[in-house]
Order: sequence, then C-alpha cells, then structure tokens
Amino acid sequence: MLINSFDAFRAFENQLLRNNPDYVQTKKVEGYTPSVNTREVNDAYLLDVDLPGIAKEDIKLDVKDGELILSGERHMKHETKEEDYFNFETDFGKFSRHFSLPDDADVENIEASCDHGVLSVNIPKLEEVNNQYSIAIN
Repeated sequence: MLINSFDAFRAFENQLLRNNPDYVQTKKVEGYTPSVNTREVNDAYLLDVDLPGIAKEDIKLDVKDGELILSGERHMKHETKEEDYFNFETDFGKFSRHFSLPDDADVENIEASCDHGVLSVNIPKLEEVNNQYSIAIN
C-alpha cells in the first residue's frame, strides 16, 4: 500500500493538534501584536509600527489619559491552488497597544501616516514644559 506523503503529514498535524489542547487554545486566544520601533529626536518622539497587509482604514489612533492608544483589526487571507493541492487560511484579530506619553508631548499636534505597511507616528515635543513653579509666601 502506497501512502501519500501529504496525507501522512496531514495525519501527523491532526494528531498533534488533537493531543495538544494547549497549542490549540493558544492559537485561538493569542491576538496580533504589531512590532514597534521608537526613537527620540531633538523635537519629537517617533514611532514606526509594522502593520503589513493592514489597511489604514482598519487602524485607529487615540489619545486618552496620557496614553497614545493604537488599535485596529487585521484580515488576511492566504490561498494556494495547485493541480492536486488546495489550501485556504484566514488570519484575523484585533490588536491594541498603549504607549505612555511623556509630559512634554504635544498631543494636539500628533501626526500619523501609513505607507507600505508601516505606520509612522510623529509626536512633537512642547517648546517648554514648566512643571516647577515658585510660590510667593505672604
């Protein structure tokens, strides 16, 4: 009896998933976490967020309670069709990242752009932060 190598692999994969509920649960529970690079320059804080395949319409940026909140949803479909093989998988999930903003962040002038799967966020610094005051004593 001749065993198709693909059938053998599929049987192995099914056995692995059936006997390892932790793996299956982890795949269902884990969300997507985009990678972020942060930099500080003289007049701004810069964030570059890797969001390959995610449309800018599916990305949201908010400022709330001293935090920059990046959230969104990704919808990706992978399809492979060959003469004797067909595979269709979808990856989807919501994501959210929170970043504490420094005291000198100019939140009213934050700018963001998305190009080729990279979200660039420019958080300008305030000209001068005066967190220290002298109080005259009468």
